[in-house]
Amino acid sequence: MSLRAFLNAVILGASLFSSLAMANELKGIRVWPAPEETRVVLDLKDEAVFSYFTLTKPDRLVVDLKQTSLKTKLPVVVKDSAILTKIRNSGAPEKGTYRLVLEMKAGMTPNLFTLAPTPDGHYSHRLVLDLPHGKAALVKKPEPTSKPSVANQQAILPYGSDDIIVAIDPGHGGEDPGSIGPSRLYEKNVTLDISKKVASRINATPGMKAVMTRQGDYFVNLNRRTDLARKERAHLLVSIHADGFHQPQPRGASVWVLNTRRANNEIGRWLEQHEKQSELLGGGDVLSGGSDDQYLSMAVLDLQFSHSQKEGYDVASRVLKEMSKVTTLHKSRPEHASLAVLKSPDIPSLLVETGFITNPTEERLLNSKSHQNKLADAVYRGVLSYFNEKPPEGTLFASRNQGVKHKVASGQSLSVLANRYGTSVAAIKQANNLKSNTLKVGQVLVIPGKAPVTASATTAAVATTTKTVTHTVKRGDFLGKIASQYGVTVASIRRDNNLRSDELAVGQKLRVSTTVPITAPETVARATTTKTVTHTVKRGEFLGKIANQYGVTVASIRRDNTLRTDELAVGQQLKISVKAPASVVHTVQRGDFLGKIATRYGVTVSRLREANQLRSDKLAVGQKLTIPSS
Repeated sequence: MSLRAFLNAVILGASLFSSLAMANELKGIRVWPAPEETRVVLDLKDEAVFSYFTLTKPDRLVVDLKQTSLKTKLPVVVKDSAILTKIRNSGAPEKGTYRLVLEMKAGMTPNLFTLAPTPDGHYSHRLVLDLPHGKAALVKKPEPTSKPSVANQQAILPYGSDDIIVAIDPGHGGEDPGSIGPSRLYEKNVTLDISKKVASRINATPGMKAVMTRQGDYFVNLNRRTDLARKERAHLLVSIHADGFHQPQPRGASVWVLNTRRANNEIGRWLEQHEKQSELLGGGDVLSGGSDDQYLSMAVLDLQFSHSQKEGYDVASRVLKEMSKVTTLHKSRPEHASLAVLKSPDIPSLLVETGFITNPTEERLLNSKSHQNKLADAVYRGVLSYFNEKPPEGTLFASRNQGVKHKVASGQSLSVLANRYGTSVAAIKQANNLKSNTLKVGQVLVIPGKAPVTASATTAAVATTTKTVTHTVKRGDFLGKIASQYGVTVASIRRDNNLRSDELAVGQKLRVSTTVPITAPETVARATTTKTVTHTVKRGEFLGKIANQYGVTVASIRRDNTLRTDELAVGQQLKISVKAPASVVHTVQRGDFLGKIATRYGVTVSRLREANQLRSDKLAVGQKLTIPSS
């Protein structure tokens, strides 16, 4: 071989080697702003070989892609991100390296990782850049919730007006499209639409509140979804998905609950693998988390036998029953799979597969607003059924279904409590199996049926007329509370409004027929004395609970203590102005006798004689009698 031929061969080989070395291509750049971080995805022909560093003044993130050429447009201007403003190129540090510069609004600690191509070929190799909206990417570990001391059970009364919190989790999102239908309908869009409809129904229900793990088209790490639910103190987590399979035939809705063993059928196994792809999109596998993650450790070791798993199955069964009324079911019972979003040991969780988006018929249904409404109604009814039957303690649902508990204070009698809560002495005695009217200070009584009212009803017989008013249902209202507010019965509200159930919607108009006095004869005069007591705030107490204990209003406690907020601290001293009933004066009417009067006021005949120093049982019309406390 001549020297010229040899040199030509060397040059050709070097050129070929250089072209092979530059084989990778940057084909696209996608940006997904989210509330807590912004995700940037670089689409590449082959797996990325990269390095990165940050700069300040101004803040920038610099990414060097080794042996990569550009096949997309730059710069990329970002408008909706809280951290990122622009992505541009810059001078390469060495030949064959392509340098990207991300201009930031503030300093942060990025998280970069690679993703392999998806099995369906929808995405090729990717380099993911997660940019947190803060100085560091450290995630604060959730603090363990300590149980309140139960040394004094009477101090922990279940009366409350708390909302039931339901976390709604729209599956997938952003970089993760989920399953894709034959006509390119993305699961992530369907799940968001249905989730918003479920949330709106929950928020329209007095005593319930929905929180969403995502509000738009962005990805939320699977561990973060349960963290968000826990942060909001959710009583239930419902994850909404649309199923997918590698063949178009499977169809029907299903509901999944956690099983730490592998799923027991082929679709379940495929679903787990599909979920793994979403786990990897978050930069790690939640099943292999470190020992520092106390929640996952507990889930793996004990969740199979935990309370949350049992309750999750209960809710799942109810949701599945409701869904059977509006769509085809894939399985008639809840299925088990080891899915990351279900792995919360302290929150009952279920995953609702609304249908197979890979089935052409069901894809069309899932894209239909009317069918989405039916599915949302079914999920809502199943959840509502569960909480109607098993309301969490301290919530408005629990107060409505179970009545309230009252701790007897000094000077309180059965008749006083009956008037205050809009019930009867007989009903309180029956609910508590009381054989006499004698009460002890500190005794805890179950008050049936209604929430407390601040104004005591008068026991006087007065002439009245009927007036119809319109009540607009507000958040926290229920029939018993509204009835107490207007001094009427629940039955009368049901009758006046032709109600077939006790479920109300915020903004609903109700006709309420109330009785108003025409005259105010002084047949009964209630004498009261006011005294100020000091209350020391205990763990678990709030203004409503303290007001309930002393028979006063929240407004009076605020006024007496010049409170600007309802937040209380354990050990805080509060002044309480208590009105103690001294006596009731009854004016004898025609037909009255001691036995009748004693029964009316819940006292004994002997107490009436003693209080009025009566030597006989003969009474005169117009005679004044002092009614003692029972």
